[in-house]
Amino acid sequence: MPDHPSSSLGHALLAPRAIALVGASGDARKNTARPLRFMRKHRYAGHIYPINAGRSEIMGEQAYPSLADLPGTVDHVFVMIPGEQVLPVLEQSAAAGARVVTVYSDGFAETGAEGLARQQALVARARELGIRVLGPNSIGSANLHTGGIISVNAAFEADDLVPGDISMVSQSGSMMGSLLSRAAARGFGFASSISVGNESDITVGEVVDALVDDPHTRVILLFLETLRQAPVLAAALERARQAGKPVVAYKLGRSEQGDALSQSHTGAMAGNDAAVDAFFRAHGVLRVHHLETLFEIVPLALRYGAARTEAPAPRVAVITTTGGGAATVVDNLGMRGMVAAAPPAAFVAHMAQRGLRIRETPVIDLTLAATPAQYKDLLEQLLQSDWCDAVLSVIGSSAQFHPDFAVNPLAQAEKPDGKPMAAFLAPEAPASLSLLRQNGIAAFRTPEACADALAVLFQRRPVPPPAGDAFQWPATLPRHGALTEHEAGQVFQALGVPVAPARLVPADKVSHDLPYPVVAKISSRDVPHKTDAGAVRVGIADARELRSAVADMLRNVQVHAPGAVIDGILVQAMEDRLLELILGYRLDPLVGPTVVLGAGGIAAELNPDFAIRLAPVGEQEARAMIEEVRATRLVRGYRGLPRGDCDALARAIAAFSRLAMVQGATVAEAEINPLFVRADGVVAVDGLLHLE
Repeated sequence: MPDHPSSSLGHALLAPRAIALVGASGDARKNTARPLRFMRKHRYAGHIYPINAGRSEIMGEQAYPSLADLPGTVDHVFVMIPGEQVLPVLEQSAAAGARVVTVYSDGFAETGAEGLARQQALVARARELGIRVLGPNSIGSANLHTGGIISVNAAFEADDLVPGDISMVSQSGSMMGSLLSRAAARGFGFASSISVGNESDITVGEVVDALVDDPHTRVILLFLETLRQAPVLAAALERARQAGKPVVAYKLGRSEQGDALSQSHTGAMAGNDAAVDAFFRAHGVLRVHHLETLFEIVPLALRYGAARTEAPAPRVAVITTTGGGAATVVDNLGMRGMVAAAPPAAFVAHMAQRGLRIRETPVIDLTLAATPAQYKDLLEQLLQSDWCDAVLSVIGSSAQFHPDFAVNPLAQAEKPDGKPMAAFLAPEAPASLSLLRQNGIAAFRTPEACADALAVLFQRRPVPPPAGDAFQWPATLPRHGALTEHEAGQVFQALGVPVAPARLVPADKVSHDLPYPVVAKISSRDVPHKTDAGAVRVGIADARELRSAVADMLRNVQVHAPGAVIDGILVQAMEDRLLELILGYRLDPLVGPTVVLGAGGIAAELNPDFAIRLAPVGEQEARAMIEEVRATRLVRGYRGLPRGDCDALARAIAAFSRLAMVQGATVAEAEINPLFVRADGVVAVDGLLHLE
């Protein structure tokens, strides 16, 4: 795969100059007639070659029996014939000069093993021929600037397609059309739309990479069901960030892929969707949670995409002409971690001197108190103030019937680029929405979408980790499968994580040199969760009690895991703590290595409280993770409680995350549970580690 996939796709994907339609129909009622009809309707200026062995003419265009009969070369071939007939078309496409073949046909991986084999053979042959495949099962692509509508999507039946600067990549063909029509109804124009179908060859990441180089695209929207080829997507997202092209994503809910195989609490607590969220945040993607936010956020993303705040909760100045409408937004802002900020006394006095009386309340209500000129002046003063991070205008019925009062001032106000401004229109007011869109102002039809957009705009982007050396896997330890807790502790200690002193002793001779009281555990690769198996005893006071505890644990394991191989008893020093946490690592099947910090205790999975990042992380990012976990407030000065050593905790997180840099083995997952936080450091008192 090329370093910059767009270089191999070039104009053939986004702006082909000659297109062949294999399986084009002359029956206007059929889907296979649509691409030709759409391109003629929307004035595509390039060459169109319908391929149909049974017709010499289709809709006024000369038709050809096969690609071999074409009078010239093509850039892009769109295939609309039964799936089992597609493979031979690749040979002819390559001979005709095509660089991209889009396969609309179904009957491939989505149908089962036989279809998957057919798809794999298709991709293998395409790579031999040096051509790229979009699909199969792709509804096609479209360039609204050229009229190159290589798609069967009914959304392109529209009489007028408005070219714009938004491009969309979708893993769902039908939803792509729905989103295009919804956005077009709001006046948003598009540059390109691409359906990736089964994503057998050309991936979302490669399409994003191509769009970074597209002069018509300023913002990229993603509608995703899962992630594939995350490293390719990550590289493309980084190029988009450097080019100043915001990427906004809507991804369907939590994927269960891989979670069922997880052996750690970490996997249950922070599954694939949380890992995907960490991936998006790491690469600057604005992940929205409401479908309409996907395009409603575009003006905010384009103008304020680089906005970030270090405040614990972004402060939003809310001005309104409808108390009830403002309350719905304020409620949603609070649920997304933002606060409606009340103007301080100095600002209230400042506005009074300018002829407008307002109060020190979280919502500035101007329903009866201001003229349009005063509304505009207040907006401008808020945008220049330092006590709020964003300004939100909530407009009631005047948006529908009297836009001069509150809508026009939004368009007319001087708006610095450093502070976001948005609007929520409580009534259905299409003319006002259109006016605001034309002036580059984000306007929302629901309070949920409004809060969603502001929340993701202010999400903190993680800091890249500092460069570090690889961690060489200890030669004395296994390189595959499960490690015992004793072996896992050796790895953690080698990474730089403090581990409680322990001795591995024979089950029939449990003498040791540690001071009592101690903890005793069964050491076995076959008993990863020792508490569940009754294989742990804490607070053992003396040697006699230790021998009795060992006998009980051996009997418990015999019942719980009769075939377990026991390699000894791990005797461990009792440790004190101020707080117990979980520190986990997972090689996520979608995004790769992740590190998780979470609240400890037996209820951790029932009430998840965690922070997750792509691994490895540096100490700065580890400190941000600590602050995200609510439970850590107990050791960060909450109500005068003793403070824990959060500096040591940050060092431990960063060190543990270097499992992503292991050489000589591949760590599938690892966990320290619990990790004790003390006043003078941290200590791992239990752990597991699984290798691929």
